[in-house]
Amino acid sequence: MANKKLAVIAIGGNSLILDEKHISVESQYVAAKETAVHIADMIEQGWEVAIGHGNGPQVGFILRRSEIAHKYEGMHEVPLDVCGADSQGAIGYALQQNLQNILYQRGIKKKVVTVITQTLIDKDDPAFQKPAKPIGSFMSQEDAERRQKEQGWTVIEDAGRGWRRVVASPLPKEIVELETVETLLKQGIVTITVGGGGIPVVDPGDGNYQGIAAVIDKDFASSLLARNIKADLFVISTAVEKVAINFGKPEQKWLDKLTLSEAKAYLAEGTHFAKGSMAPKIQAIVWFLEAMPQAQALITNPQNIGRALKGETGTWIVQD
Repeated sequence: MANKKLAVIAIGGNSLILDEKHISVESQYVAAKETAVHIADMIEQGWEVAIGHGNGPQVGFILRRSEIAHKYEGMHEVPLDVCGADSQGAIGYALQQNLQNILYQRGIKKKVVTVITQTLIDKDDPAFQKPAKPIGSFMSQEDAERRQKEQGWTVIEDAGRGWRRVVASPLPKEIVELETVETLLKQGIVTITVGGGGIPVVDPGDGNYQGIAAVIDKDFASSLLARNIKADLFVISTAVEKVAINFGKPEQKWLDKLTLSEAKAYLAEGTHFAKGSMAPKIQAIVWFLEAMPQAQALITNPQNIGRALKGETGTWIVQD
């Protein structure tokens, strides 16, 4: 990758769903097209790009279809790791086709590919002792207890709304297809990878991989990817144009720039960034910048990526 600027872009799965009226596959394709336009702008500015993405809502839809088909038609249920693979293929297809079309229309001769990606996690990760990530549909207590007994699920009562399955969210340790991704990027191919954080797999001790029911944070996996391929820039594309401290409070303040030490200090305070949204994004960037002392990171929404790269908006996280 000598003399080439290399960026990793992490796209939120929710960013492909504009609102409750636009959750169909067709609507998500249109949203993917809008995101692809802004990624194409980056490529036109000379960036080589690897793309990671979330899949939270999409995996939820796949699980829901599976549960309905099982309940009413007797169809087999789809395991969670296979749901992750399904979502990687579907979301990757939408991004890949849209981006390929846009590049073609602009006269840019560049290929785009999706890699179905596995992410190795530690089978002894502490997250497995306290599964906390809700997935799938709400259930009655009776159904939840039956599944707990028959299928080994961990279930919780979710804020008075019913019972849900919860799974662990372990830390990513290794990207199984990393060498493949690196080879593609060296050939100048835009590579979509670590979708949904990657399909979680474990090594039971004999050198083989096997899927496991878990959910990996896509920002953590994208950060690991960015570190491994030595990216110059890590972009997290999310729902807001900039990062704020004291979010939602009278003293809320939007940030144009954060230093690494400031980001770590705000994280340590534990009051500025919500655990389920902005905190993991900032943590993912902290890990990236600690490993890559010459790099930078950016948080903004998809439609402002081009402007942010010109220094006009977004929140830049930089070295001290």
